[in-house]
Amino acid sequence: MSDTNDASLPRQVADAYVDALIELDPITGTYLGVPDSARRLPDYSPAGQEALADLARATLDRLGEAEARPGADNDNERRCARLLRERLTAELAVHDAQEHLRAVSNLHSPAHAVRGVFTVMPTDTEDDWAAVAARLRAVPAALEGYRASLAEGLRRDLPAGPRQVTTVVGQLGEWVGTAGAGRGWFADFAAGGPEALRAELDGAAAEATAAFAALRDWLRDVYGPAVQGAPDVVGRERYRRWARMWNGTDLDLDEAYTYGWSEYHRLYAEMRAEAEKILPGATPWEALRHLDEHGQAIEGVEETRAWLQGLMDQAIEALDGTHFDLAERVKRVESMIAPPGSAAAPYYTQPSVDFSRPGRTWLPTMGETRFPVYDLVSTWYHEGVPGHHLQLAQWTHVADRLSRYQATVGMVSANAEGWALYAERLMDELGFLTDSEQRLGYLDAQMMRAVRVIIDIGMHLELEIPADSPFHPGERWTPELAQEFFGRHSGRPADFIESELVRYLGMPGQAIGYKLGERAWLAGREAARKAHGDAFDAKSWHMAALSQGSLGLDDLVAELSAI
Repeated sequence: MSDTNDASLPRQVADAYVDALIELDPITGTYLGVPDSARRLPDYSPAGQEALADLARATLDRLGEAEARPGADNDNERRCARLLRERLTAELAVHDAQEHLRAVSNLHSPAHAVRGVFTVMPTDTEDDWAAVAARLRAVPAALEGYRASLAEGLRRDLPAGPRQVTTVVGQLGEWVGTAGAGRGWFADFAAGGPEALRAELDGAAAEATAAFAALRDWLRDVYGPAVQGAPDVVGRERYRRWARMWNGTDLDLDEAYTYGWSEYHRLYAEMRAEAEKILPGATPWEALRHLDEHGQAIEGVEETRAWLQGLMDQAIEALDGTHFDLAERVKRVESMIAPPGSAAAPYYTQPSVDFSRPGRTWLPTMGETRFPVYDLVSTWYHEGVPGHHLQLAQWTHVADRLSRYQATVGMVSANAEGWALYAERLMDELGFLTDSEQRLGYLDAQMMRAVRVIIDIGMHLELEIPADSPFHPGERWTPELAQEFFGRHSGRPADFIESELVRYLGMPGQAIGYKLGERAWLAGREAARKAHGDAFDAKSWHMAALSQGSLGLDDLVAELSAI
């Protein structure tokens, strides 16, 4: 909040934007812990999307006036104003290019947002479940609006990629329970409610299930055939726009592509050395396949969830007071199992603004019941502690010193993903990954992020594979080559690799933010270390860095360097 009574400074403009956004997007309201949002869903029709754009334009007008007022030039107001302007401008660029009219993705689409919000709704009381029932009844209208946007995209010759459509049709089939998985996710979810609302919940769940089934059928029978032959890649112009959206900067894409290759070569050498300790003479991925069968593993889904909870609890105990100073409410984080039909990648959800809902990590099981430890430890340092949870929960903790916008909806993906990848490296630096299995798993995770930079930029821009590459030198990237390259350089199973590739095709420019964001965090730390010399205090630097709120890569290195 602003430290002045003038209601027109940038932080107050930003928070007024959050209030107005919640009215238009009650899913955001639920993630922020606003009870009044619980019974509604957004309008995903073209008119509903235009209303969001109108709000962004009006807010930018107000922001321009606020920046001219006395008091707007202090650091807190300046950071908030720069973030708000950059985010809304990037969002409008995506909107004005009509990307919302072809928003089909296996991870990031209105359909996924609608289902996902039910996993974070409170379900402690009968009133909570009554809100669930009301929101379930709202699903058909929300999906009809989404379908209207996609139909308008077809009319304007703005197709989504065919791979996205095929994958999402399969996901929707799993959600509605027609793929041999029972009666459907919504019915199973509603079954947890009180008997007093049984008829209402069952009826509402049936409506939601029918709406998702209708969307699946339309995507399969109408939309899918209409987009056959459309490209899965987006080209340089669309990619630049999306890269700005996800990273908060206008990237030199050719430099980033070259950087991805340099990291690939560095990591490959480290992985070979670590693999030699596990299985002499083996390649890194032969060693990982060996660990899949003979390495440390957790048996059972619930046992794995509990093990991951223990891993985060242990990390908090070890790091608090030594490398971080953590508030009590930041120390609470819950390990969860992702609902069936999720994409393959683990993920994190931020706590509500009052911490009544804690931060949560989510493990998609992909039907598995045995989980190798090498593939879990580094990932949970990334998703949980000291990764996403410490950063995003700390933002929430200090939101009253920033603005709600900086701590929540203004998040820049590359900032958060860059911190989480930096957190994995930090745990290696601090000596938490001395076990060869776990360290090879960490390096494999780092390699995946380097490969993401190479193939995400390479296939969308159809770049040439370098002459010194061990893989198809001189050829142009295609999604098929990208999938093959990823498969050769990952210890993960084929269904994970397929899910990841579809994700990159449907979210161009997002996957590169992990490595490029980590590079920014490392550069900022090194600059601060040089500036302070022997007086540099890593713990103080970490806490100050985590308390700045969201920053795009345009600003991140400069702000980190000045701490």
